Amino acid sequence: MKIIVLGAGVIGTTSAWYLSQCGHEVTVVDRQNAAGMETSFANGGQISVSHAEPWANPSAPLKALRWLMREDAPLLFRMRADPAQWRWGLRFLIECLPSRTRHNIVQLVNLGLYSRAALQSLRRETGIEYDQLDKGILHFYSSAPEFAAAQEPARLMREHGCDIEMLDADQIIAVEPALKQARHLIAGASLAKSDESGDAHQFTQGLAALAAQRGVRFLYDTAIRTVVAGDGCIDKVLVKRAGDGGAGQDEVLQADAYLLALGSYSASMAKSLGLDLVIYPAKGYSVTLPVANPDLAYTVSLSDDKHKLVFSRLGSRLRIAGTAEFNGFNTELNAVRCQAIMRRVTELFPGAANVAEAQYWTGLRPATPSNVPYIGRTRYRNLFLNTGHGTLGWTHACGSGCAIAEIISGRKPEVDFAFAA
Repeated sequence: MKIIVLGAGVIGTTSAWYLSQCGHEVTVVDRQNAAGMETSFANGGQISVSHAEPWANPSAPLKALRWLMREDAPLLFRMRADPAQWRWGLRFLIECLPSRTRHNIVQLVNLGLYSRAALQSLRRETGIEYDQLDKGILHFYSSAPEFAAAQEPARLMREHGCDIEMLDADQIIAVEPALKQARHLIAGASLAKSDESGDAHQFTQGLAALAAQRGVRFLYDTAIRTVVAGDGCIDKVLVKRAGDGGAGQDEVLQADAYLLALGSYSASMAKSLGLDLVIYPAKGYSVTLPVANPDLAYTVSLSDDKHKLVFSRLGSRLRIAGTAEFNGFNTELNAVRCQAIMRRVTELFPGAANVAEAQYWTGLRPATPSNVPYIGRTRYRNLFLNTGHGTLGWTHACGSGCAIAEIISGRKPEVDFAFAA
């Protein structure tokens, strides 16, 4: 089949790769000048199956209320006259119910395990390099109550195949000696030895290059103007190439099947077709720092539960990312939130990095209220979804891409997941 993939982030690019592997003729369309230039550009870098407890959990509403007026809060809702934001927020509260949280954890663990295995297989097959490390992820807690609350989600994840062990302070320092200076700030941690880390941007661009070598066509600098529906199916996509100065007619692209992988912009595109996707942009921040003192810098990927930050070692760089700001499609860097990240870095790892060379970034993560993505069919027989991955796009990219390629090819994916239908 001829297939058009809308979006060249890590989700669209992995989807294109697996679709091509299935024998399809694939074209990828993106408004940027290369693959992985938006949400995939400078994320936290973790392949974190163990991060299957979503933001929406029973403790979230009270925390969100406490953080409501704090500019540097890990989770910040900027209340707007935006029906989509309020609707998303109400659905988020429903997903905080214990039964919904348990269901969502199982979904995310299943997809995460499948995806990590797919990534490892792809790496063996292609030899792709992206500053990857397979030292696991250490998720640490700053207080005894937080550590105690983490026991039940960890038990549920272990029950469904995630290898998590709980560690005390001495064991934590043995795993990551760089935390020795911050020992007094840590009450306990979980260790997922099978989790990994790596640069999602490098991976996406490397995979796009490999896909192009194998015949996938990438149309960069190409804005998607509209998707036109016919009788129960998509008829065509109208696009505009950069450089034509707005002159001339829209270019028409047609295929046998279409895949929507536009991240936070998927919901508006779907809405134009009468489809209702509950996706809202969650603005995340990151800082990238060159290592100044290797003896003081971490090498194991870390998660700071209190501050909702993740720390990854990307070669000679430290990547620290996290927080979520719900403020529409605003992509301005907020200095207060950037400084909050830097304060935590210097508190935990004084002297490890060259802070004068900090590079700040922000991007819009396509969040569903449950953090469970939309993968699968729509009511249009030739339109498919792979979007809404929130904070776990890099973690779930290969599994999502492999699964949607199977679905489009008329086969059932080998993963227990509630696919869209």
